Amino acid sequence: MFQRRRIAPLPASSLRSLGARAGWLLDAPDTLRVGFGGVAVTLDLPHGVADSEGARRQLGQLTLTGDEGPSGSGIVAMGSLPFNRDAPSHLDVPRFVVTQSAEGTWITSADDQDWRALVEDEAIAVQEPQMTSSVTYRPSPEEYAHHVANAVEVLRRKEIDKVVLARAIVGTVEHAIDCGAVAQRLRVREPSCTVYGLPTTDDRRYVGASPELLVRRRGDDVTCHPLAGTIAIPADVDPVDYHSWLLGSAKNLHEHGVLVDDLVTALSRYYDDIDADPTPSIVTLRTVAHLGTWIRGRHATPPHAPDALALLDVLHPTAAVGGIPRVAAYELLQRLEPFDRGHYAGPVGWTDENGDGEFWIGIRGVLVDGADFEAWAGAGIVSESDPIAEREETRDKLASVLSSVLLDRI
Repeated sequence: MFQRRRIAPLPASSLRSLGARAGWLLDAPDTLRVGFGGVAVTLDLPHGVADSEGARRQLGQLTLTGDEGPSGSGIVAMGSLPFNRDAPSHLDVPRFVVTQSAEGTWITSADDQDWRALVEDEAIAVQEPQMTSSVTYRPSPEEYAHHVANAVEVLRRKEIDKVVLARAIVGTVEHAIDCGAVAQRLRVREPSCTVYGLPTTDDRRYVGASPELLVRRRGDDVTCHPLAGTIAIPADVDPVDYHSWLLGSAKNLHEHGVLVDDLVTALSRYYDDIDADPTPSIVTLRTVAHLGTWIRGRHATPPHAPDALALLDVLHPTAAVGGIPRVAAYELLQRLEPFDRGHYAGPVGWTDENGDGEFWIGIRGVLVDGADFEAWAGAGIVSESDPIAEREETRDKLASVLSSVLLDRI
């Protein structure tokens, strides 16, 4: 049995460090949600997001007592799922979950253990970025550009509309990386993003700042905020001209439009009333800008809206990280990407006992194992793509991600 209580606000910095280092952190601009104290219940997804019926049933059978609270402040399962939608994975219900927003602060506990000491004893994150002692690109920059060129040839034959190709950088620094310090820096540097710090199925920590809401489910309502189309923004410049260029780029507008159309089509299976912004807007991050579109749906028939896990099954992977059409694009990226993405571009988020939830796309993050790190970045490839430009786009994204960990520029 779980109990929810309303409490006085807690220091956000302590909660953020606690979740990022050893628990579950989902720090959205409007709500800070942190799990800690170990696992109370594990919800297994033995065959990935398509095999979530057992997890939904198990979560719905848990009992919650105590104070009233908003959606997502009760029994919450949190986690990072792999990009491969069929890979075995799981979500965890932490023993303690704090939900803090403008509405108030709530803690949901699985037992009577004193949780305050865990928050109060959390050390302040002070570690600074470090110099690398080794770095390897997978694949190399030249190989990645070659893969893009091969993809463009396929796209020009109209076999698929878009494919997202990613590459990784792996390396080592001198001291074990403090994920709490990384999360604190990301919260300052990317105020519009959701900062996450979560365990992975291979016993690493995944910490990052995602700008892209995959899906939010609140009762009968669903919201998505897909991003596609990117331009790098140099430091210390007025970004207005860059924004204007992006809004007028035929290649980027096409890439973005394909993504939005695909999501609207997928949601129309369940939602009668779907509204998408007529034109994309600019989403500006620290070093890049994207095209973004808000998509909102309200359920009409049948009588029950799909829950958050069912929506993951419908939407993941989106064209933002996989391609269009989904199956053919996925097969192509498997041929052209020589390494398994693991948790990169998989969903990160939460779902509760009512079926509500939020999942973001797990991008702009670093996988951490002691002093070892791994980061990924991808680019959407369409028939007009230039291999060198796409390679440089991924370089800019990798540099932005790793600036929270590394002192030297890659």
